Amino acid sequence: MQPFDSVCGIAAPFLAANVDTDVIMPKQFLKGIDRSGLDRGVFFDLRFLADGQPNPDFILNQEPWRWSRFLVVGPNFGCGSSREHAVWGLKQLGIRALIGSSFAGIFFDNCQRNGVLLIQLAEEQVQALGRQVGEAGEAELCIDLPAQQIRLRDGQSIAFDIDPLRKEALVLGLDAIGSTLQRTAQIRDFEALHLQANPWLA
Repeated sequence: MQPFDSVCGIAAPFLAANVDTDVIMPKQFLKGIDRSGLDRGVFFDLRFLADGQPNPDFILNQEPWRWSRFLVVGPNFGCGSSREHAVWGLKQLGIRALIGSSFAGIFFDNCQRNGVLLIQLAEEQVQALGRQVGEAGEAELCIDLPAQQIRLRDGQSIAFDIDPLRKEALVLGLDAIGSTLQRTAQIRDFEALHLQANPWLA
């Protein structure tokens, strides 16, 4: 996975509550035998009109938000089905992090496994940030994961908490297997002690 250190870019506000994975990645994009082309499926029914043209009213089709690397989202984002395609599509679209007050559990885990950072803030902070990045001149921010800081264009910074193991995996670009292999020596020590205590297993 791509490591997440300090990343700067445009943030788009998408503050609707209870946006589910059917909205993020509609079912017609689940038919492929690989992950290619999922970036087109992200928010498909919102991003495109019936004739297939981009919807000019949707935030990700407007300047400067069409280049967004972050989304500021409403509560319970990613609810609904467990489809991992939603996260794959967001990542293909260039989204590196989501900032919100709450996320659905399975979606949260899928983001972690695929290197998409989720930042949880108080709802009032999320709403204020969404309003700020909704102004074109204030849309850029930087997320410094090692320092656990969101740095805004006006010089303000917002601290955030993250589980230390999740942080380590993201900073190092490790998936679940990579994180496990970081502890190879501990695993081997445990195996040796376990076999000593239970020789019949050998």
